[in-house]
Amino acid sequence: MTKDLLNIRHLENGYGASQVLFGMDLTVRQGQCVSLLGRNGMGKSTTIKSLMGLLPAWKGEILWKGQPIQHSAPHVIAKAGVGLVPEGRQVFPNLSVRENLIATANARGGGAQGWTLERVYQLFPRLQERSSHFGNQLSGGEQQMLAIGRALMTNPELLVLDEATEGLSPLVRQEIWTALSLLRTNGMAILVVDKNIVPILKLCDQHYIVEKGKVAWSGCSAELESNSQLRTRYLSA
Repeated sequence: MTKDLLNIRHLENGYGASQVLFGMDLTVRQGQCVSLLGRNGMGKSTTIKSLMGLLPAWKGEILWKGQPIQHSAPHVIAKAGVGLVPEGRQVFPNLSVRENLIATANARGGGAQGWTLERVYQLFPRLQERSSHFGNQLSGGEQQMLAIGRALMTNPELLVLDEATEGLSPLVRQEIWTALSLLRTNGMAILVVDKNIVPILKLCDQHYIVEKGKVAWSGCSAELESNSQLRTRYLSA
């Protein structure tokens, strides 16, 4: 039986006096791919920021392999095995592709299967072609590939993507989904936020729909795909 990597329990959080999360619950198991769905402003990114230590939790628990991390610093959470691909990509603009990747390299328990420049280049050959180019010289799609590669270089057990394909062309989106599918096949756990429901249904095992800061529905791909009323109610713009 696979073990839980991440448990978020009864999480409350927000910004200043504005509460955004009202009892958020979420579980990701080893090797599992989980999506976080919902309209804009419902708490998806706030959940990710809370998980990564970028927004200290008000109440509730965030457990990583059973240990509380809701008061841990972002670098501690990253070293523990959680890799973030942030919304907006946030690559280093004045570093080359190669330097961006090396900057986040982490020898944390990767062993023979640890991520290297060569493995990232195999996943995204375009990054090797552009290895000497600066981050600000890349297209949006190339920057997203670099952001994913940079997260992989930390040797994560859980890869977290906030708006995985937002603003990208259909062709580049497909490249990203193909890469994520390969990562999943190789046993990596993934937590992904995105609005493109068709590839999400193919990629992920479990889905959580967030409405007003808490889970309104959770279930498998077959359930979500067959329930058009559910998709219209919670996911339509």
